[in-house]
Amino acid sequence: MSKSDCVIRPERKEDERAVEELIRESFWNVYRPGCSEHYVMHVLRDDPDFVKELDFVMEKNGRLIGQNIFMRAIINGDDGKDVPVLAMGPICIANDLKRKGCGKKLLDYSLEKAAEMGFGAVLFEGNIDFYGKSGFSYARNFGIRYHDLPEGADDSFFLCRELKPGYLDDVTGVYQTPKGYYVDDKDVEEFDRDFPPKEKLKLPGQMF
Repeated sequence: MSKSDCVIRPERKEDERAVEELIRESFWNVYRPGCSEHYVMHVLRDDPDFVKELDFVMEKNGRLIGQNIFMRAIINGDDGKDVPVLAMGPICIANDLKRKGCGKKLLDYSLEKAAEMGFGAVLFEGNIDFYGKSGFSYARNFGIRYHDLPEGADDSFFLCRELKPGYLDDVTGVYQTPKGYYVDDKDVEEFDRDFPPKEKLKLPGQMF
């Protein structure tokens, strides 16, 4: 499949269930048995920090194959000032189309639109091997620490990209994940009952 065959557009109301199904399939048993990301997406749409203008889906021949969103977030600066930034995700591509370039196209397009809106930086939890290709580097290189992470703990998952060159110059501090990302497992279970049954598996490499 050619990357040029993909169409990126804003998510519409009628896309919502299909997006949640896509996210569920993409994240199932990846970071934990089952997943919560589809419910997180469901909740975030009504969060005041959700950036509706940066809520994108990707289509191929009318099939929804990808999505990405952004949330307003802050860095609590060591100087006592809060620095506005963006959080990103969930972001995903359909399982059968991963590693074909579609994800990078969606990511780069989304970041370009965020920059056009005037946002200064994006912080995100992800794999540097993939996201580094789109300009992300370790947040520690910008002097930004991940909240609640003990000193000396592995922070290689915590990534950052400036959208405005120099935006984080002279900034050090602690990034605060938007509260909307934190959901109750009982609420996830209740929400998931409306989806087709899938087996939860404990697999090597899962984080939780």
